[in-house]
Amino acid sequence: MSDYMQGTGVQFHLHIKKGDVGRYVILPGDPKRVEKIAKYLDNAVFVADNREFVTFTGSLDGVPVSVCSTGIGGPSTAIAVEELYKCGADTFVRMGTCGGIALPVIGGDCVIATGCVRAEGTSREYAPIEYPACADFQVVTALVSAAKKLGFRWHAGVVQSKDSFYGQHDPEIMPVSYELLQKWEAWKRLGVLASEMEGAALMCCAAHLGARAGACFFALGNQEREKLGMDNPKVFDTDNAIRLAVEGVRELIRIDTV
Repeated sequence: MSDYMQGTGVQFHLHIKKGDVGRYVILPGDPKRVEKIAKYLDNAVFVADNREFVTFTGSLDGVPVSVCSTGIGGPSTAIAVEELYKCGADTFVRMGTCGGIALPVIGGDCVIATGCVRAEGTSREYAPIEYPACADFQVVTALVSAAKKLGFRWHAGVVQSKDSFYGQHDPEIMPVSYELLQKWEAWKRLGVLASEMEGAALMCCAAHLGARAGACFFALGNQEREKLGMDNPKVFDTDNAIRLAVEGVRELIRIDTV
């Protein structure tokens, strides 16, 4: 690849370099969430801001931990992971929002992904479609342990990763409605917990790099519950998912230092 940064060692998109980030990185999508997450770290400092990528680095229990936003979707998520890895990161915990699919998932619940349906395009440039997008076992274990410790309502299982937000919410008006609706029915029958937009790209990219990755999401609501006339609270305060990601990283640090 051409060195667009002319030998400075600064990454083209994130504008970070080796030494700027820790081994552990929490990955929200929204740049506005970065500083909110960084407040849970000790002595967090601003590192860089370019495009959708905002980076802070602090510490947990004396160990460097970073937070970096990825923007929406798989392409920018993969860029962030690639460049963070080049700068020394090897453990990634995605923190974001999702919409429930399985009926037990209600607004306000936390969803921990054990794997992702690869209904997006980015992961296909990392692995053949037969390869599963799986979360790292240690990351999943740490997030489950953190959810129990925090006393949150949580679910662990497969989520769907997609490229089109409106393809999920308004499939009937899409030219390929026949495909979207049929596959959505399949995800329901297979017990897929929720729908989001970055997990599959994150997990396949991490597998390619030999890194660890996992994801936890905050359910904003559940359109399937709404269709059935069931109680469907809409919750938009993502602090529980932030706390879950931070506590999950703290648990990983504990596991790695035993």
